[in-house]
Amino acid sequence: MKIIDAAHVFFDYVRRDENDNIEEVSHALSDLSLSIEEGSFVCILGHNGSGKSTFAKLLNGLNLPKEGTVLIAGMDTREEEKLLKIRETAGMVFQNPDNQIIANVVEEDVGFGPENIGVPTEEIWRRVDASLAAVGMQAYRMKSPNRLSGGQKQRVAIAGVMAMKPACIILDEPTAMLDPNGRKDVMATVHELNRKEGMTIVHITHYMEEAVEADRVIVMDGGHVVMDGTPREVFSRVEELRALSLCVPQATELAYELRQAGMPLREGILTREELIEELVPLLRRGRVKEDA
Repeated sequence: MKIIDAAHVFFDYVRRDENDNIEEVSHALSDLSLSIEEGSFVCILGHNGSGKSTFAKLLNGLNLPKEGTVLIAGMDTREEEKLLKIRETAGMVFQNPDNQIIANVVEEDVGFGPENIGVPTEEIWRRVDASLAAVGMQAYRMKSPNRLSGGQKQRVAIAGVMAMKPACIILDEPTAMLDPNGRKDVMATVHELNRKEGMTIVHITHYMEEAVEADRVIVMDGGHVVMDGTPREVFSRVEELRALSLCVPQATELAYELRQAGMPLREGILTREELIEELVPLLRRGRVKEDA
């Protein structure tokens, strides 16, 4: 079942002067059509200006398409009376958690969303408990968000969205401001939500390693989709990705360079473990030949 269905979507950014006259029009999305299945984990990649963040903002009505339709669980984002339900269905986590943390205490921040959609008080606290547990932040519930690290703040932001019980979470580069440990923690939390809670995850990132474990990878350029497939299918297209100013996971890059140098490695290697598994038999055979 499709939880997201975008059809022939166009979106422009319009810059106006002080007299409200149009100075410049930037075409951010051009005839974009894309659907996402319920319960899937999808990564969207693209260089700056490719349209990926603009697309994210269309998914809960922060932006509205100039042309075309965006349906969330069958609801059209252009119908204003459905926006509240759409935002309950598709929660958003931004790059900077400070942009969406508003309370002075962690547990109050997590409970803010459910309170605003009319959830009864007892149920709010049940959801706060469950959401903090899911992201491993129970011990920090009475802390001020100002005293948390960037990774901890991002987990609080995710818990706040979780507490609204959305069917889908859209993450717009949530690890861009974090150190490697913070990125690892946040991604572990997101994957657990997908596996255990069955939440649809739409993860927009420029870290290729974060896309390796996704069900599906979508590459955008010039406001439309240029690649769409499994991580193994997409990252096998190294030269095409380079032409789009994108890199591939480090293990994939090394395997590609070794293959170009003549080593008989299979295509689509994604992880260090897979690369080692391919290299060890080749190295052993090479030692045997040398001994002979």
